[in-house]
Amino acid sequence: MLNILWLTFFILGTIAGLTQWLWLGDADVLSRMVTSLFDMARVSVEIMVVLFGTLTLWLGLLRIAENAGLVNTLARWLSPLFARLMPEVPRGHPALGLITMNYAANGLGLDNAATPVGLRAMRELQTLNRKPDTASNAQILFLVLNTSSLTLLPVTIFMYRLQQGAPDPALVFLPILLATSASTLAGLLAVAWVQRLPLKDPVVLLYVGATALLISGILALAASVSATTLTHISTLTGNLAILVLIVLFLIMGAWRKVPVYESFVEGAKDGFNVARDLLPYLVAMLCAIGFLRASGALDFLLHLIRLLFEWIGTDTRFVDALPTALVKPFSGSAARGLMIETMQHHGVDSFAGLLSATVQGSTETTFYVLAVYFGSVGISRARHAVGCALVADLAGILAAIAVCYVFFANGLSP
Repeated sequence: MLNILWLTFFILGTIAGLTQWLWLGDADVLSRMVTSLFDMARVSVEIMVVLFGTLTLWLGLLRIAENAGLVNTLARWLSPLFARLMPEVPRGHPALGLITMNYAANGLGLDNAATPVGLRAMRELQTLNRKPDTASNAQILFLVLNTSSLTLLPVTIFMYRLQQGAPDPALVFLPILLATSASTLAGLLAVAWVQRLPLKDPVVLLYVGATALLISGILALAASVSATTLTHISTLTGNLAILVLIVLFLIMGAWRKVPVYESFVEGAKDGFNVARDLLPYLVAMLCAIGFLRASGALDFLLHLIRLLFEWIGTDTRFVDALPTALVKPFSGSAARGLMIETMQHHGVDSFAGLLSATVQGSTETTFYVLAVYFGSVGISRARHAVGCALVADLAGILAAIAVCYVFFANGLSP
């Protein structure tokens, strides 16, 4: 699947570029397309520089947690659920605890912690994979739920809105929570349908119900405090969670007689090796994405969408925020830039600005996550992972549009 997808990006980009040159007379498009290849290769290296430090730090800390038994404890707590969703993963396997930590970090918006933990979880799942170049069912479920990005506290979105002068940075909190919940639910249902997972099992329903209660509690909290207070609570919660994790790892390691320094260095070496091995996969995927974007293919698609809805006679205000939605599955930094540009051009609290922020917080950078997570273990055959992840993306985007029309179409706020 990844082979076909990667080649398709270049074919579509070439067709779009030639169309702009031969039909529209834009000869500069060829230069932009070639330049994008070298630019994205440079960006890949820049990303790797950041990942080297981040992975080295967090995988070192995770090795302490693993040696102290914390990861196995989490795995035992979630074994009843994952025994049904990931039947090929043995009860109490370390991957289950790492998956739990990854989802918790994503929920709190802790990207720097979530990625290293997720990569470690993917490597543990790979030890159970009978076909090393092909994604297993458990790896696909883990990745799809990861790309669906269930974010309970979208701290970074609040910060970007604050930087752009929003009087209430957390105004999009409820829309993001609803949209990201829809994305995660769609991803789970898509994988469950393909893999025939028993979602009606009482244990699964119990865990899903507990998650729903947690989301309801957050909604109740959001309704009881001001947006500014909610932003402060979100930021404090994220930073406190990181500090608590680090201190907990170190204290539990020392209490259980773990040589914390040696364990950290051992795990850090693994982080360095993982980051090094990721570079070819990042260059391959990001260069293809940059080539497609520079060709004008995404702009052309946006123009067609606007014409379609104008012809139907429906409201087209959402189209102004679609660049963020179209680019988000391919490039997180590009989507972030488009979100900020939309806020600056239309206004931070305009309908387009609010929708763009909601879309940014409701889904993950699907193809980047595919490249990084599968690339870290050498998987080249993604099977149904791409399709299910894109279903989650589409659900998140559609939900974001629908929710924003409910909350903001008439200039109202939650």
